[in-house]
Amino acid sequence: MEKFDKLRVVGRGAYGTVYLCRRLADKKLVIIKQIPVEQMTKDQRLAALNEVIVLSMLDHPNIIQYYENFLEDKALMIVMEYAEGGTLFDYLQHRNGQLLTEEEILRFFIQLLLSMQHVHSKQILHRDLKTQNILLDKKQEVVKISDFGISKVLTKSKALTVVGTPCYISPELLMKSDIWALGCVLHELATLARSFEAQTLPALILKIMRGSVAPIASHYSSHLKQLISSMLQLDPGKRPSVNQIMATPFLLPYLINHYCDFGALPCLKLVGWLVGWLVASKSRSRQCLSQVYHWGGGYGKPYCLPLPCNDTLIEEVSVGRTQKAAVTKNGRLLLWEVRYFSCIASGDNDTPQYIPRYLEGQSAVFIKHISCGDMFTACLTDRGILMTFGTGTTGCLGHDNYANVTQAKIVEALLGYEVLQVSCGFSHVIVLTGDDEVFTWGRGDNGRLGLGNNQSHCIPQQVAMPLAGSSGSGSKCKFRSVHAGVDGSIVVTSTDDMLVCGSNRHNKLGLNNFLPPPSKSPTNQSRPFINEVNAFTQVTSDYLGQIKVKDVAMGTSHTLILSTSGQCCSYGSNQLGQLGVPMDTNQGCAVVQFVKISVLKIACGDAFSVLSTSDGSIWTWGKSSRGRLGRTNQNISPP
Repeated sequence: MEKFDKLRVVGRGAYGTVYLCRRLADKKLVIIKQIPVEQMTKDQRLAALNEVIVLSMLDHPNIIQYYENFLEDKALMIVMEYAEGGTLFDYLQHRNGQLLTEEEILRFFIQLLLSMQHVHSKQILHRDLKTQNILLDKKQEVVKISDFGISKVLTKSKALTVVGTPCYISPELLMKSDIWALGCVLHELATLARSFEAQTLPALILKIMRGSVAPIASHYSSHLKQLISSMLQLDPGKRPSVNQIMATPFLLPYLINHYCDFGALPCLKLVGWLVGWLVASKSRSRQCLSQVYHWGGGYGKPYCLPLPCNDTLIEEVSVGRTQKAAVTKNGRLLLWEVRYFSCIASGDNDTPQYIPRYLEGQSAVFIKHISCGDMFTACLTDRGILMTFGTGTTGCLGHDNYANVTQAKIVEALLGYEVLQVSCGFSHVIVLTGDDEVFTWGRGDNGRLGLGNNQSHCIPQQVAMPLAGSSGSGSKCKFRSVHAGVDGSIVVTSTDDMLVCGSNRHNKLGLNNFLPPPSKSPTNQSRPFINEVNAFTQVTSDYLGQIKVKDVAMGTSHTLILSTSGQCCSYGSNQLGQLGVPMDTNQGCAVVQFVKISVLKIACGDAFSVLSTSDGSIWTWGKSSRGRLGRTNQNISPP
C-alpha cells in the first residue's frame, strides 16, 4: 500500500472491506477492495480470485475499470476505478418518489445494455446485477457495472451453482438470467421500487415464480412496457438476447444518440479555440490537401473532381455504376452528384458537372470505410456499425426488404456485431466481423454468397466457413479481408490464402490448373474442371496456391492478386489484354513485373486493370473504351 494514500472506508461486504484511496503517482482516486484470504477455505480463496480474473477480461466504458491486484498483510488487494456518483440504488432513493422521464430511463438502460453485451461476448455471466452494483460517474450520467465477485466464466451452456441476490435471481441460470436481472433493473428505473419484494424468502420465491410485477406508470410508452414484459418472461426461451434488444426499433434512436454524444465536449469549451482558428485561417492561404481524379464514362483523361473546400483531406474513395463517394479525414462521407448543363461554345449540349455534397443525416457519426455497388452504397462507422443506402431492388441494402433508401440506414441484423470490413459487388455484399464471422446477402446466383446454394437474400446471412487453411490443422480460420466481385467473392485468411466462391468463368477464381502453368511442366488433366462453387473453397491450384496474398481485386472475367512481396499476378480471360500480356498470349495466368518497384494498390474493371506503384505511378491496361484507361489509345499492356 506504499503507492496509495488510504482516505476512508466506503463499504463493507461479505468478503472484505472497500477503501477509497489516492494513488500517489498521479493523485488519482481509486477504490481498493481488501479481501482477507488467510482464514478462507480453498473454495473461498478461489471465489475471491474470481473477481480479479473476470475484471481483467473486461474493458468497457460502462464497466468499472480494473487496474491491478497485489497481496499485502495476508489479504488480496484489488485496485479498481472510483465512481464518484454513488450507486444507482441511492440515486433512485433520493428522488423521493419523482419518476424519471422515459428518456432518462433509456439513457441509463442503453449503457447497461452495451455493458452486458460486452460481458456476454466474453462468455461471462454476471449473476448479481442490481441497482446496488451499478455505479454512477460524478455527473450521474454514466453508469458502470461493478461487483463481479460471483460472476461465472461459462465453458458450458449453463452455470452450475446458484448464487446471487434473491430479489434479482431468475427461475434458471442460463445466459439469459442476466436479461431477467436487467429487466428487474429496468422496471426499478420506471417505478423506483424493486420488481419483487416479500417479507420471507419463500414468499419472494413464489412471487418470482409467478412472474407478476407492478405495472409502470401510464405515461410511459407501450414500447417500454412491452420491453419490460419480454425481459421478465418466466420461460427463458421467450426472453430476448442482448443483441435482439439492441435491434428493437424504438431503442435505435437512443442507441445512436449514445454513440454520438458519449464523450462529447461541451460546446462552450470549444468557442475560444474555434474563434482563434477562424481568425488565424483568414491570415493564411490554405493549400489544397487532397485531389480526387476520375476517368471513364466518356472522359479520355483524368478529371479532377471538385471538393467542398481546400482543406478537405480524403482518406478513401469508391465508385459504383452511378455514384462516386469518398471518406474524409474527419469521418464525413462525401458524395458527388452529377448535373448536366449546356455548353453552346463547345458544341456540347450534354456536359456533366460534378457537385460535391456531404451525406445528410450523418451528424456526429464518424465514417471510416466506404464501398459502392451497383447504385447502392455501404458505409462503416468507427464503432463497427454498418449503414447502407441507395437502390434496394436486389436486396443489397440488407434491411429485410427491397425498398430504396435515400439516407444512410443502419443494417439492424448486424447491430450486435462489430463489423470490421465491408465489400460491395455488383449485386451482393460481404462483411467481416471482429469475431471472424462472415456475412453475405444480395443476389445468390452462381453461388456468389457462399451459402451452399444459389438463393438470394435481402438480410445478412452468416456463412459457414472452412475450418482449415494451408496449415491443415483443422482449426478455425482467421480472416484478414473480404472482397466482392461481379459474380463471386473472395476471403483472404491470416495465413495469406484465398477462399473463393461464385462463378469460375475463365478460371477467374483460380480453382483450375492453368494451361500451361508458368515455369512448370504440363498440368495434370485428371482434375475435373470447375465452373462455379456455391460454398467457400480454398484455392490450391498450381502457382496460385503458392502465392502469399496481400490484396485481391476482381473484374468481370479476370482477377488481380497483390502478393506480400509487392508483385502483381493476373489470371482469367485475356481476350482484351486485361492480364497485362499481349492479347495473343492467353496463358491464363501472368505476373506483372515492375523492376525495383513494388505495387501498392490494385483494382479491376470489366475488362481493364489499374494499379499504383511505390514511386507514385498509376498503370492501366486492357480495353480502353469510353476512356476507362485514362488514355486516348485503346488496348494497352504495361511495359
